[in-house]
Amino acid sequence: MIEKVSLTAHTKIFCIIGHPVDHSMSPTMWNPALQELGLDYAYMAFDVHPDNLKKAINGMRALGIKGMNVTIPHKENVIQYLDEIDPIAKKMGAINTIKNDDGLLKARNTDAGGAKKSLLDAGCEISGKNILFLGSGGVARSVAYVLSEEANEIVLTDIVEKTALKVAKEIKENMGANVEGKMSNETIIKKEINKADILVNATPLGMHPNVNTSPISKELLHEDLFVFDVIYNPLKTKLIKDAVEIGCKTLGGLDMLVNQGVLAFEWWTGKSPNATLMRSKIIDFLGIK
Repeated sequence: MIEKVSLTAHTKIFCIIGHPVDHSMSPTMWNPALQELGLDYAYMAFDVHPDNLKKAINGMRALGIKGMNVTIPHKENVIQYLDEIDPIAKKMGAINTIKNDDGLLKARNTDAGGAKKSLLDAGCEISGKNILFLGSGGVARSVAYVLSEEANEIVLTDIVEKTALKVAKEIKENMGANVEGKMSNETIIKKEINKADILVNATPLGMHPNVNTSPISKELLHEDLFVFDVIYNPLKTKLIKDAVEIGCKTLGGLDMLVNQGVLAFEWWTGKSPNATLMRSKIIDFLGIK
């Protein structure tokens, strides 16, 4: 059993900001991992209205908060208040992790790195592969950026075609990658999935409580696909279950959630956390299967 560390005047703070932020799993997985390593830190969640974002960042400097995760809707707007941005995150135009290095605020996007690490850990080869994204919102955008470094081709689809076209154009120009944006309908998905090696669901379709829905029909899947669903509640979405029945290799979203936290943890503390513990704490808290 992990002993709870007492908070003292020496305890340093890590935190996450967003609006809203009460759904965040970060404190749930961070605090036990910090305690297990005997690190004198506490991880908090702060709801920061967009009008107060600059004040929050100034507060990070003033209060000496050592690390800050950033979630919706601040991932893009926060950049203007920071000092150093990781090159890929700068091209991406979105960050989710800030490190306070003696008042110098440095930023990275560990969402993207967490997704890539999860895929590689699951044995998914990215280099030279064709990747089809369902959805082209914030998650798809960040993951597509980092995967575009190695992929042969990326196709982003969206029910709002102009959104997919805009994001694809941006990644293509910034990364020099082969990226296309297309309308999301059954005809196009059927055509694109036949040549895809990796399928990424970056839509909320299938998320709890709508566990019996899937972004695509089972009949469109083929056994040569690696299917990655960014949803982590439930652990096995209908898409994942369908893919397993077809014979596909699969990956759910929980590993991405944990790995982005692991990357931030390592950057902030210089130590590797117990990823298994972090994962189990989220599962226990949500009561998911």
